[in-house]
Amino acid sequence: MERSRICIATGTRADYGLLYWLMRDLRDHPRFKLQIIASAMHLAPQFGETIRFIRDDGFEIDATVPCLDEDDSDAGMGRAYVRATDGFLAALERLKPDLLLVLGDRFEALAAATAATFLHIPVAHAHGGEVTLGAVDEVFRHAITKMAHLHFTAAEDYRQRVIQMGEAPERTFNVGAIGLDNFLRLELPPRRELMRDLGLPEDADYALVTYHPATMEKGGPLAGLEALLQAFEAFPDLKLVITKANADPGGRRINERLEGYQAERPERVRLVSSLGQLRYLAAMKHAAMVIGNSSSGIIEAPAVDVPTVNIGSRQEGRLRARSIIDVPETADAIGAGIARALDPAFRKDLKDAEPPYGRPGNATGRIVSVLETGQFGSLGRKPFCDLPGVPRKG
Repeated sequence: MERSRICIATGTRADYGLLYWLMRDLRDHPRFKLQIIASAMHLAPQFGETIRFIRDDGFEIDATVPCLDEDDSDAGMGRAYVRATDGFLAALERLKPDLLLVLGDRFEALAAATAATFLHIPVAHAHGGEVTLGAVDEVFRHAITKMAHLHFTAAEDYRQRVIQMGEAPERTFNVGAIGLDNFLRLELPPRRELMRDLGLPEDADYALVTYHPATMEKGGPLAGLEALLQAFEAFPDLKLVITKANADPGGRRINERLEGYQAERPERVRLVSSLGQLRYLAAMKHAAMVIGNSSSGIIEAPAVDVPTVNIGSRQEGRLRARSIIDVPETADAIGAGIARALDPAFRKDLKDAEPPYGRPGNATGRIVSVLETGQFGSLGRKPFCDLPGVPRKG
């Protein structure tokens, strides 16, 4: 039997970490031939050139799409999107997949979906239906939803939102957050090994910090970061494991500021372009808290009962666990959030709560089960499904 070609596009360390087990399961499945296109941050030395992690994990990369601009302004992102679309057109035209699968809301995922649309290649989209009002990616995510033919959402609320956008219920599946599978399927380094690897005292409390540009904020990318760094001064015993910002507009300026901050505090701060999947998840599991504005603090951290101090509006609109402490971008508010996250009573209360994205499970298996039943050639004609009771005029 001829195997169906499933192409996965990945552009960052973050989405690769979420897609890892799906890629593994598709690669090893007798009915599928996995194709991989790596783009954007994976190919950039300033962001850790994380394509090496994909290769080190034993995957064969079928195409690369370099696209990042030297200018990380809004216009620079626009130019990167144009280059990415052109690169994905060439790669997909050559690879001729039966289905393209993308995750999330970044511009390179939108570029891949755009290219697939022109080539009449069906698109599957994971993590659609979510809302992040503080990032321009909000618009990208919903645009990908309208280009996609299959939808794999992380919660039932998000499935209903995708259906609200006119997508067919029978093509929309609540599978859960696929990144949570990692906590069950990966053998994470123990705390002792992690701390030795990071060069930190084994018994030290540390925060796992990721601060990305809030692309819809008017204050610029550094305002919230400066408030965060100021707040840290009230907690001198708290070590800091910081991962650099992504390639959004302003990301390079954030990373330059963080490099200077680490140079001033070499005993306290560990700054890395990428921890890699195993170390990042282990660092999250053993952290006193997650701090910043990354989606991992909203989705993954609650699943292992780690508090999150979520700063600003970047993740505004996502479902919230009880472990999330939302604070504005001021030093006093962030400091109060850190103090609350360190409170033993607050931490004890988390273990009785069920996070909205669930606990580690088998989201990847649910996606594969749907793909096993798919006749991809029949997906190209998309219906628009009106909600019950909505009058139609044409």
